[in-house]
Amino acid sequence: MNIADYRREYTQSGLNRADLETDPFRQFERWFSQALKSDYPDANAMSLATVSEDGKPSLRTVLLKGFDAKGFTFFTNYDSDKAQHIASNDQVCLLFSWLQVDRQIEIRGTAKKVSNAESAEYFGSRPEGSQLGAWASHQSQPIDTREQLMGQLEEVTERFKGKSVPLPDNWGGYRVIPESIEFWQGRENRLHDRFEYRLKDGAWELRRLQP
Repeated sequence: MNIADYRREYTQSGLNRADLETDPFRQFERWFSQALKSDYPDANAMSLATVSEDGKPSLRTVLLKGFDAKGFTFFTNYDSDKAQHIASNDQVCLLFSWLQVDRQIEIRGTAKKVSNAESAEYFGSRPEGSQLGAWASHQSQPIDTREQLMGQLEEVTERFKGKSVPLPDNWGGYRVIPESIEFWQGRENRLHDRFEYRLKDGAWELRRLQP
């Protein structure tokens, strides 16, 4: 198998400046709505890039759970590797990769914890199994067997039996406050359309980037 010969052309559509909203959040909402309507699996899945204290990058997939003019929100265990990275370097990058529709969105910015009330409100909306899982798993820590993990789940299930599952002290949300948002539309011959919104002096500037 020669991977170098594997390729396809991106021919679904183009992207022009006239097509874009002046506000990047409205533009994101438009593309996100279109991704949902296209039945793209896990349209709210996004890659989150962080850098550790010693300068080593890491990348994983998390789920977008809210967005507005303040930023893009996801939730996690505050003892996880990603949270430890953010504690030492709050500069992060998000990537939505919707290649089914030849689109990507890259968001660069600063990750800040949301309020405890916001975390509690979202945690309370989760299915009970997910709530219990947040208590059971010591995220990013090693474990010998899956049986041991399931034992931890059984222990917290018994602890909260017949009770509302509370928000763990070490669990909550981050909001990524963007400094730049790039919209990428695949085009033929790798001459893709790229438009970047960049925050400058409190206002969003829009520019086309070469592919």
